[in-house]
Amino acid sequence: MAKLNKEERELLRSVEAGEWKSAPDKGAESRRYREYARATFKKDRRINIRISGKDLEALQVRALEEGIPYQTLVSSILHKYVTGRLREGSA
Repeated sequence: MAKLNKEERELLRSVEAGEWKSAPDKGAESRRYREYARATFKKDRRINIRISGKDLEALQVRALEEGIPYQTLVSSILHKYVTGRLREGSA
């Protein structure tokens, strides 16, 4: 079995304790979250920014470690920042 981190262990404990409930209208919930996903991944604007070569190289290395293009990593970081989900610390 895979080794779980603290957050994963807490989620597993919560599920096993029966604390999770099905959404009353799964179809509506599914449609709503599908729309969120479409809006999140819709890339209809282009920006140009200037950053240091060192920062770009670091982004490219991190993206390579994640197995994704560095532009996708940058887009993800920006999305997490504007939605309040980017957290300092565990890097």
